[in-house]
Amino acid sequence: MKVLLINGSPHKEGNTFIALSEVAKALEANGIETEIVGIGVKAVQGCIACGRCAQLGRCVFNDDLYNTIREKLAGADGIVVGSPVYYAGPNGSLCALLDRLFYSAGSLLAYKPAAAVAVCRRGGASAMFDRLNKYFTINNMPVVSSQYWNSVHGRLPGEATQDIEGLQTMRTLGRNMAWILKNLKQGGETVPEPEPWTPTHFIR
Repeated sequence: MKVLLINGSPHKEGNTFIALSEVAKALEANGIETEIVGIGVKAVQGCIACGRCAQLGRCVFNDDLYNTIREKLAGADGIVVGSPVYYAGPNGSLCALLDRLFYSAGSLLAYKPAAAVAVCRRGGASAMFDRLNKYFTINNMPVVSSQYWNSVHGRLPGEATQDIEGLQTMRTLGRNMAWILKNLKQGGETVPEPEPWTPTHFIR
């Protein structure tokens, strides 16, 4: 079993990486393989609502970041998405990527356990946490919880290591995700049969 951890920070090994690494260590201690992938610092194309993904089975934009994450999602059993807090929300580049992935590759994510991780200087973590969880809860993904909201504090590089409770929350999150993944693998229940989608539009 494997969990993909997406680092939504432009800083490759900053405080978001520290938080995700703590989750990864707990997962690995419980026999779950992990991989942390950063989104980098290059501009990320957002969704333009062209609808071409319905025909192509993938986003119309053929960029390396989208292709890499999409490929890794196909082989992952669970996902953790971490981001620094920008004005009480996730990094805009991360949201641009997630908008495209969830719209064009939702089938690679459905029914896989997921968790969000917020890293902030002081506040805004719960609003960001809620924003990221919305991706999961619209796509039939079990949301993994911890002993507290999944947040770690730190502004300057490395300060996250001083948030003792935050790091404990990350370890608990990792153990909880490992527990859920193992139970899902051992359960044998098939995923629920979906009803035909019945979209309702209010503009006639």
